[in-house]
Amino acid sequence: MEIGIYSFAEATPLADGTMITPEHRLANLLEEIALADEVGLDVFGIGEHHRVDYVTSAPAVVLAAAAMRTRRIRLTSAVSVLSSDDPVRVFQEFATVDLLSGGRAEIMAGRGSFIESFPLFGHDLDDYASLFAEKLELLLALRADERVTWSGRHRAALHDQPVYPRPVQQPIPVWVAVGGTPQSVVRAATLGLPMALAIIGGGPERFVPYVTLYRKTWAEVGHDPAALQVSINSHGFIADTMAEADRLAFPPYLHQMGKIGRERGWPPPTRRQFEAEISAQGALFVGDPERVIDKLLWEHELFGHTRALIQFSVGTMPHRDMLRCIELYGTKVAPAVRKALGVSAAV
Repeated sequence: MEIGIYSFAEATPLADGTMITPEHRLANLLEEIALADEVGLDVFGIGEHHRVDYVTSAPAVVLAAAAMRTRRIRLTSAVSVLSSDDPVRVFQEFATVDLLSGGRAEIMAGRGSFIESFPLFGHDLDDYASLFAEKLELLLALRADERVTWSGRHRAALHDQPVYPRPVQQPIPVWVAVGGTPQSVVRAATLGLPMALAIIGGGPERFVPYVTLYRKTWAEVGHDPAALQVSINSHGFIADTMAEADRLAFPPYLHQMGKIGRERGWPPPTRRQFEAEISAQGALFVGDPERVIDKLLWEHELFGHTRALIQFSVGTMPHRDMLRCIELYGTKVAPAVRKALGVSAAV
C-alpha cells in the first residue's frame, strides 16, 4: 500500500488567531513536500481551490516547484477540478510536471467539493454532471493519442490536433476522485481508472459498499484485476502523544469544518463529535504513531486499498508541528504499516 499526504495549503488563522501570508504558506508547503520525500513517503497531493482560505488555485505550478526539490515521491493533484478547467491545459500542465519530475506526476480528476470555480470560469452549475463526464472523456483522449479528434457540447472541437508536450509516463496516471455516489464509482471502474474515495467523517464502514461496487464493476467489465487501485483519502494529524495530537488538531478542525458547515447549513462541529471521529473506529487519523498505524491497518482490512492519503492541515497548523507530524508519518507509521502488510516503499 502506498502511503502519502495531500494538502489544500490552508491560509486560515492559527490557534492563537495569527495569520501567515500566502507567500509564507507556500514556502512552508514546499518544505513539507521535501521532507515527505526525504522520510520515504510515496505520494504528495495538492488540491485545487479558488477561495480566500486556500492558496493553491494552480496545483500544477506548486507540483512543478516541488519536482525540483524532490527525488522519488509521486506528485499528484488532489484534486484537479476538471469540470471547470480545460482538459487540454490540464494535460499539458501535468505532462510538464511529469517531464520536470522524471515521470512522477499524476492527475486526480474530480468535480470539486466547492463551486467557486464554475462562475469564475464561466460554467453553469446546471451542467455540473455533464461537464465532468465530457471533460474526462477528452482528458483520456489526450492521454491516449498525440493527435486528437474530438467533439462535445461544452468545448470547441478538436480536428486531428497535436497536443504537446507528451509526458514521460505512457500513460500518465489519471485517478477519479469520488465523494460517495454510486454513479461516480461505476464510471471510474468502467473506464478502468483508479478511484480515490474521500472519507472525512462518519464510520468508514459505511463506505465499504462503494469499494465493493467498484471491484464488482471492474471485474464485470473485464479489466485486469492486478491493475485495480483504490485510494482512501482522510483527515488526521500525528504527534508524539495522543494528547498532543488531540490538542493540536482540534482548534483548526473546529474552525475550518465549522466555517464550511455554516456555508452549507450544517450544524457546528462539537467536541463530542471530534472525539468520536478520532476514536479507534472514527474517520480521523488523529493520534500518536501507534494509533494511526492501528487505524491504517484496520481500514486496510475493510477496503484492501492500494493507497492511503492523509490531509494533515484541515486548518493551518504550526509549521514546526507539521514537520514533526510528517517525520513521524514517514519514519514510524509508514515502515510499521508496510511491514505488517509485507510491502515495500513505492519506487
